[in-house]
Amino acid sequence: MKRSKKIISIITIFFLVIVIVIVARTLIGNHFQKKFSKWPAPETYISIVNEINFANKINTFGTAIPAQSKSYKVEKYEILSPINFNQRIKKDEIIAKLKNRVITAPFDGVISKRFFSEDLEVSTTSILINFEDPSIIYSDVNIPEIFAPFIKIGLPVDVKVSGYKDRIFFGKIDSLANRINEDTRSLEARIIIENLNFEILPGALLEFSIRYNLRKSLGIPDTAILIEGDKSYVFKVNEENKTIKSEIFIGDRLDGFIEIIKGIDSGEKIVSEGLKKISPNLEIKPIIK
Repeated sequence: MKRSKKIISIITIFFLVIVIVIVARTLIGNHFQKKFSKWPAPETYISIVNEINFANKINTFGTAIPAQSKSYKVEKYEILSPINFNQRIKKDEIIAKLKNRVITAPFDGVISKRFFSEDLEVSTTSILINFEDPSIIYSDVNIPEIFAPFIKIGLPVDVKVSGYKDRIFFGKIDSLANRINEDTRSLEARIIIENLNFEILPGALLEFSIRYNLRKSLGIPDTAILIEGDKSYVFKVNEENKTIKSEIFIGDRLDGFIEIIKGIDSGEKIVSEGLKKISPNLEIKPIIK
Protein backbone atom coordinates (compact mmCIF):
# COMPACT_ATOMS: atom_id res chain seq x y z
CA MET A 1 0.00 0.00 0.00
CA LYS A 2 2.75 2.40 0.93
CA ARG A 3 4.64 1.48 -2.23
CA SER A 4 1.64 2.27 -4.48
CA LYS A 5 1.18 5.63 -2.79
CA LYS A 6 4.83 6.41 -3.39
CA ILE A 7 4.53 5.55 -7.11
CA ILE A 8 1.43 7.72 -7.44
CA SER A 9 3.25 10.63 -5.77
CA ILE A 10 6.22 10.30 -8.16
CA ILE A 11 3.94 10.20 -11.21
CA THR A 12 2.00 13.23 -9.93
CA ILE A 13 5.21 15.21 -9.34
CA PHE A 14 6.48 14.21 -12.82
CA PHE A 15 3.34 15.50 -14.52
CA LEU A 16 3.39 18.67 -12.43
CA VAL A 17 6.97 19.34 -13.56
CA ILE A 18 5.93 18.84 -17.20
CA VAL A 19 2.98 21.20 -16.79
CA ILE A 20 5.19 23.82 -15.11
CA VAL A 21 7.76 23.57 -17.96
CA ILE A 22 5.05 23.94 -20.63
CA VAL A 23 3.45 26.89 -18.87
CA ALA A 24 6.85 28.56 -18.34
CA ARG A 25 7.83 28.15 -22.00
CA THR A 26 4.50 29.56 -23.11
CA LEU A 27 4.82 32.57 -20.83
CA ILE A 28 8.42 33.24 -21.95
CA GLY A 29 7.43 32.87 -25.62
CA ASN A 30 4.56 35.31 -25.23
CA HIS A 31 6.84 37.76 -23.45
CA PHE A 32 9.40 37.81 -26.24
CA GLN A 33 6.74 37.88 -28.93
CA LYS A 34 5.20 40.97 -27.38
CA LYS A 35 8.62 42.54 -26.91
CA PHE A 36 9.78 42.06 -30.47
CA SER A 37 6.39 42.93 -31.96
CA LYS A 38 6.86 46.40 -30.50
CA TRP A 39 9.91 47.14 -32.70
CA PRO A 40 9.27 50.40 -34.58
CA ALA A 41 8.50 50.31 -38.30
CA PRO A 42 11.57 51.15 -40.42
CA GLU A 43 11.87 54.71 -41.73
CA THR A 44 11.55 54.63 -45.53
CA TYR A 45 11.71 57.34 -48.19
CA ILE A 46 8.58 57.58 -50.31
CA SER A 47 7.46 59.74 -53.24
CA ILE A 48 4.03 60.95 -54.31
CA VAL A 49 3.33 60.20 -57.98
CA ASN A 50 2.82 63.36 -60.07
CA GLU A 51 3.01 64.50 -63.66
CA ILE A 52 6.37 65.90 -64.77
CA ASN A 53 7.83 67.10 -68.06
CA PHE A 54 9.21 64.46 -70.40
CA ALA A 55 10.83 64.72 -73.82
CA ASN A 56 12.78 62.68 -76.32
CA LYS A 57 16.30 63.83 -77.16
CA ILE A 58 18.57 64.03 -80.19
CA ASN A 59 22.26 64.39 -79.32
CA THR A 60 24.73 66.03 -81.68
CA PHE A 61 27.81 68.29 -81.76
CA GLY A 62 28.71 71.64 -83.26
CA THR A 63 31.12 74.59 -83.16
CA ALA A 64 30.44 77.93 -81.47
CA ILE A 65 30.27 80.78 -84.00
CA PRO A 66 29.71 84.43 -82.98
CA ALA A 67 26.59 86.15 -84.27
CA GLN A 68 28.62 88.91 -85.93
CA SER A 69 32.25 89.03 -87.00
CA LYS A 70 34.45 91.37 -89.01
CA SER A 71 38.17 91.21 -89.82
CA TYR A 72 40.68 93.94 -90.63
CA LYS A 73 44.12 93.42 -92.15
CA VAL A 74 46.54 95.97 -90.70
CA GLU A 75 50.19 96.67 -91.46
CA LYS A 76 52.18 96.92 -88.26
CA TYR A 77 53.88 100.19 -89.23
CA GLU A 78 50.42 101.85 -89.54
CA ILE A 79 49.52 101.39 -85.88
CA LEU A 80 49.86 104.63 -83.93
CA SER A 81 48.82 103.40 -80.43
CA PRO A 82 48.53 99.98 -78.75
CA ILE A 83 45.38 98.01 -79.55
CA ASN A 84 43.47 96.73 -76.51
CA PHE A 85 42.97 93.11 -77.50
CA ASN A 86 40.43 90.96 -75.66
CA GLN A 87 38.59 94.08 -74.57
CA ARG A 88 34.86 94.70 -74.91
CA ILE A 89 33.97 97.93 -76.65
CA LYS A 90 30.75 99.57 -77.71
CA LYS A 91 29.55 100.41 -81.21
CA ASP A 92 31.43 103.38 -82.76
CA GLU A 93 34.24 103.20 -80.22
CA ILE A 94 37.80 103.06 -81.60
CA ILE A 95 39.29 99.66 -82.38
CA ALA A 96 42.61 100.92 -83.81
CA LYS A 97 44.24 104.26 -84.66
CA LEU A 98 46.26 104.04 -87.85
CA LYS A 99 48.31 106.57 -89.78
CA ASN A 100 45.77 107.11 -92.52
CA ARG A 101 42.52 105.97 -90.90
CA VAL A 102 40.68 105.05 -87.71
CA ILE A 103 38.89 101.72 -87.36
CA THR A 104 35.70 101.98 -85.29
CA ALA A 105 33.44 99.24 -83.98
CA PRO A 106 30.46 98.49 -86.28
CA PHE A 107 28.66 96.84 -83.33
CA ASP A 108 29.24 95.95 -79.66
CA GLY A 109 31.90 93.27 -79.40
CA VAL A 110 35.38 92.07 -78.46
CA ILE A 111 38.72 92.81 -80.15
CA SER A 112 40.91 89.79 -80.86
CA LYS A 113 43.99 89.09 -82.95
CA ARG A 114 44.76 86.34 -85.41
CA PHE A 115 48.23 85.78 -86.84
CA PHE A 116 48.94 84.77 -90.38
CA SER A 117 50.54 81.42 -91.09
CA GLU A 118 54.26 81.40 -90.32
CA ASP A 119 55.12 80.29 -93.85
CA LEU A 120 53.73 83.54 -95.26
CA GLU A 121 56.07 86.51 -95.56
CA VAL A 122 53.20 88.87 -94.71
CA SER A 123 53.09 87.42 -91.18
CA THR A 124 56.15 89.47 -90.20
CA THR A 125 54.69 92.78 -91.29
CA SER A 126 50.90 92.43 -90.83
CA ILE A 127 48.30 91.33 -88.34
CA LEU A 128 44.65 90.42 -88.71
CA ILE A 129 42.31 92.13 -86.25
CA ASN A 130 39.09 90.23 -85.52
CA PHE A 131 36.12 92.03 -84.09
CA GLU A 132 33.38 89.69 -82.91
CA ASP A 133 30.04 89.90 -81.14
CA PRO A 134 29.74 86.65 -79.10
CA SER A 135 26.67 87.79 -77.11
CA ILE A 136 24.74 85.44 -79.36
CA ILE A 137 26.36 82.16 -80.40
CA TYR A 138 25.07 80.04 -83.22
CA SER A 139 25.97 76.62 -84.55
CA ASP A 140 24.83 74.74 -87.63
CA VAL A 141 24.18 71.04 -87.05
CA ASN A 142 22.98 68.12 -89.15
CA ILE A 143 19.92 66.23 -87.90
CA PRO A 144 19.53 62.66 -89.22
CA GLU A 145 16.70 62.41 -91.72
CA ILE A 146 14.72 60.01 -89.50
CA PHE A 147 14.19 62.82 -86.96
CA ALA A 148 13.26 65.50 -89.50
CA PRO A 149 9.46 65.25 -88.87
CA PHE A 150 9.98 66.09 -85.18
CA ILE A 151 12.30 69.10 -85.52
CA LYS A 152 10.54 72.46 -85.33
CA ILE A 153 11.71 76.05 -84.96
CA GLY A 154 11.74 77.07 -81.30
CA LEU A 155 12.45 73.62 -79.83
CA PRO A 156 14.58 73.89 -76.64
CA VAL A 157 18.20 72.71 -76.71
CA ASP A 158 20.46 71.85 -73.77
CA VAL A 159 24.07 72.86 -74.44
CA LYS A 160 27.25 71.58 -72.79
CA VAL A 161 30.66 73.20 -73.21
CA SER A 162 33.85 71.26 -72.45
CA GLY A 163 35.21 74.10 -70.32
CA TYR A 164 32.17 73.99 -68.01
CA LYS A 165 31.91 70.40 -66.83
CA ASP A 166 28.61 70.55 -64.89
CA ARG A 167 27.08 73.64 -66.48
CA ILE A 168 24.10 73.50 -68.83
CA PHE A 169 23.49 76.41 -71.22
CA PHE A 170 20.16 76.81 -72.99
CA GLY A 171 19.50 77.41 -76.65
CA LYS A 172 16.79 76.84 -79.23
CA ILE A 173 16.29 75.88 -82.86
CA ASP A 174 16.40 79.17 -84.78
CA SER A 175 16.01 78.03 -88.39
CA LEU A 176 15.82 74.93 -90.57
CA ALA A 177 16.82 74.06 -94.11
CA ASN A 178 13.90 73.48 -96.48
CA ARG A 179 15.22 70.18 -97.84
CA ILE A 180 17.15 67.07 -96.88
CA ASN A 181 20.81 66.99 -97.90
CA GLU A 182 21.13 64.08 -100.37
CA ASP A 183 24.79 63.46 -99.51
CA THR A 184 24.47 63.28 -95.73
CA ARG A 185 20.78 62.24 -95.53
CA SER A 186 20.28 64.93 -92.91
CA LEU A 187 18.43 68.17 -92.26
CA GLU A 188 20.53 71.24 -91.46
CA ALA A 189 19.40 73.21 -88.42
CA ARG A 190 20.78 76.36 -86.80
CA ILE A 191 20.90 76.55 -83.00
CA ILE A 192 21.30 79.88 -81.21
CA ILE A 193 22.41 80.43 -77.60
CA GLU A 194 22.34 83.62 -75.54
CA ASN A 195 25.88 84.34 -74.34
CA LEU A 196 25.51 87.73 -72.70
CA ASN A 197 28.44 87.16 -70.31
CA PHE A 198 30.68 85.89 -73.13
CA GLU A 199 31.21 82.60 -71.26
CA ILE A 200 31.14 80.50 -74.44
CA LEU A 201 34.21 81.29 -76.52
CA PRO A 202 33.91 81.30 -80.32
CA GLY A 203 35.37 78.13 -81.76
CA ALA A 204 34.46 76.00 -78.72
CA LEU A 205 33.12 72.48 -79.21
CA LEU A 206 29.47 72.31 -78.15
CA GLU A 207 27.42 69.25 -77.23
CA PHE A 208 23.70 69.59 -77.97
CA SER A 209 20.64 67.72 -76.68
CA ILE A 210 17.63 68.75 -78.75
CA ARG A 211 14.38 68.07 -76.92
CA TYR A 212 11.30 67.11 -78.94
CA ASN A 213 7.94 65.44 -78.32
CA LEU A 214 7.54 67.54 -75.17
CA ARG A 215 4.79 66.18 -72.92
CA LYS A 216 3.55 65.81 -69.35
CA SER A 217 3.39 62.24 -68.02
CA LEU A 218 3.34 60.47 -64.68
CA GLY A 219 6.93 60.03 -63.54
CA ILE A 220 8.74 58.43 -60.61
CA PRO A 221 12.42 58.32 -59.55
CA ASP A 222 14.34 55.54 -61.30
CA THR A 223 15.44 54.33 -57.85
CA ALA A 224 11.81 53.38 -57.13
CA ILE A 225 11.66 50.66 -59.78
CA LEU A 226 12.37 46.99 -59.12
CA ILE A 227 13.31 45.02 -62.25
CA GLU A 228 12.64 41.28 -62.28
CA GLY A 229 13.31 39.68 -65.65
CA ASP A 230 11.36 41.62 -68.26
CA LYS A 231 8.89 43.05 -65.73
CA SER A 232 8.98 46.20 -63.62
CA TYR A 233 7.52 46.65 -60.15
CA VAL A 234 7.07 49.32 -57.48
CA PHE A 235 6.08 49.12 -53.83
CA LYS A 236 2.95 51.18 -53.27
CA VAL A 237 2.19 52.43 -49.75
CA ASN A 238 -1.43 52.16 -48.58
CA GLU A 239 -3.33 54.11 -45.91
CA GLU A 240 -2.00 51.80 -43.18
CA ASN A 241 1.57 52.49 -44.34
CA LYS A 242 1.99 48.93 -45.56
CA THR A 243 3.76 48.09 -48.81
CA ILE A 244 2.06 46.50 -51.80
CA LYS A 245 4.16 45.11 -54.66
CA SER A 246 2.60 46.18 -57.98
CA GLU A 247 3.58 45.64 -61.60
CA ILE A 248 3.95 48.74 -63.79
CA PHE A 249 4.62 49.52 -67.45
CA ILE A 250 7.30 52.12 -68.15
CA GLY A 251 8.19 54.50 -70.97
CA ASP A 252 11.18 56.80 -71.45
CA ARG A 253 13.86 57.78 -68.95
CA LEU A 254 14.80 61.44 -68.45
CA ASP A 255 17.11 63.07 -65.89
CA GLY A 256 16.69 60.40 -63.21
CA PHE A 257 12.96 59.86 -63.71
CA ILE A 258 11.01 57.09 -65.44
CA GLU A 259 7.83 57.71 -67.40
CA ILE A 260 4.89 55.58 -66.27
CA ILE A 261 2.53 54.23 -68.93
CA LYS A 262 0.31 52.05 -66.75
CA GLY A 263 0.08 50.66 -63.21
CA ILE A 264 0.15 53.79 -61.01
CA ASP A 265 -2.30 56.66 -60.57
CA SER A 266 -1.48 60.28 -59.80
CA GLY A 267 -1.29 60.98 -56.06
CA GLU A 268 -0.37 57.45 -55.03
CA LYS A 269 2.55 56.91 -52.66
CA ILE A 270 5.45 54.63 -53.54
CA VAL A 271 8.72 53.60 -51.91
CA SER A 272 11.39 55.67 -53.67
CA GLU A 273 14.65 54.28 -52.20
CA GLY A 274 16.10 51.22 -50.49
CA LEU A 275 14.02 48.57 -52.25
CA LYS A 276 16.34 45.76 -51.13
CA LYS A 277 15.07 46.21 -47.56
CA ILE A 278 11.40 46.22 -48.56
CA SER A 279 9.08 43.23 -48.78
CA PRO A 280 5.33 43.00 -49.51
CA ASN A 281 2.95 43.83 -46.64
CA LEU A 282 5.76 45.44 -44.62
CA GLU A 283 4.71 48.24 -42.30
CA ILE A 284 6.96 51.31 -42.71
CA LYS A 285 7.36 54.80 -41.32
CA PRO A 286 7.14 56.95 -44.50
CA ILE A 287 9.38 59.97 -45.06
CA ILE A 288 8.31 62.06 -48.06
CA LYS A 289 11.26 62.99 -50.25
